[in-house]
Amino acid sequence: MHRLVAIGLSAGSFALIVRILGALPRSYPLPVVVVAHIPEREDSTLAELLAAHSKLPVGMATDKEIIKGGRVYLAPPGYHLLIEGGPDSALNFSLSVDEPVQSVRPSIDVLFESAAEAVESALIGILLSGANSDGADGMVAVKKYGGLGIVLDPQISEFSCMPEAAIKRCEVDYVVGVDEIVSLLLSVDEK
Repeated sequence: MHRLVAIGLSAGSFALIVRILGALPRSYPLPVVVVAHIPEREDSTLAELLAAHSKLPVGMATDKEIIKGGRVYLAPPGYHLLIEGGPDSALNFSLSVDEPVQSVRPSIDVLFESAAEAVESALIGILLSGANSDGADGMVAVKKYGGLGIVLDPQISEFSCMPEAAIKRCEVDYVVGVDEIVSLLLSVDEK
């Protein structure tokens, strides 16, 4: 049984995340946590843009916030977003201003690693398009703890570095296009 969806994205992913979130029904039961590489100095309108396309409520995660199903949470620019809790306990967020990882903060690796430790095999980790290797180490953690690893097919990715790095580091469960990612997420909804 899955408890959490974690999605990492960077360059070339905006249209992809819009398609994914737009396809999830209002009744989608899992929380969806998104780390996007957004420069800290820029005011992020990502939450508002995604909310316009999502049937689920979308907002920036806050420190110590209890994670609820059927919502989309975004990492605030300039903060690492971590998941705290355990396989049998409530989950909440922790924000960190620790040093950048892979030259970025928020880091996909940080989210995926903390989520994998918190919910183990109940995690679905998804990597989309990006121009660096952030997320590859995190995907290794997803697989180490028995979670489901999904990577956008690098051949159709606008920036293939991120998905390629993950595929080279570990054996993911699926290397697919966006429509297949949506189908996989909806099949979780049916279980």
